[in-house]
Amino acid sequence: MTRLAYQYVTLRCVPRPEREEFVNVGVVLYCRAADFLDVAWQCDRDRLVALDPRPDVDSVCAALAFVEGVCRGDERGGVAAQQSLGQRFGFLKAPKSTVLQPGPVHGGMTTDPARQLEHLLERPVG
Repeated sequence: MTRLAYQYVTLRCVPRPEREEFVNVGVVLYCRAADFLDVAWQCDRDRLVALDPRPDVDSVCAALAFVEGVCRGDERGGVAAQQSLGQRFGFLKAPKSTVLQPGPVHGGMTTDPARQLEHLLERPVG
């Protein structure tokens, strides 16, 4: 089995940036060798409200759906979804919002990027 290098970022909901507290809500994984870019996410309303009762959870879910659109190259991702996979990952790993933020870029090796994405969702998010 061929092992492929990949990079990923964990997506964080940061309802009050001044407090620097966050809840992990998703993972974006990019594997150039497999031509793979995707996101897996789950927005746990109870966890977000426990951190801060004021977040607009529907807006967080909409932002995550936008990320999904960028990854999958569909209309939900707007202009960013029309770029190459590498450019899309670059767009997603750069901070753009105070509420939904990417964590640091990490890397690894895998034989199955889709399975690795699900595994990464379970660890920091689930």
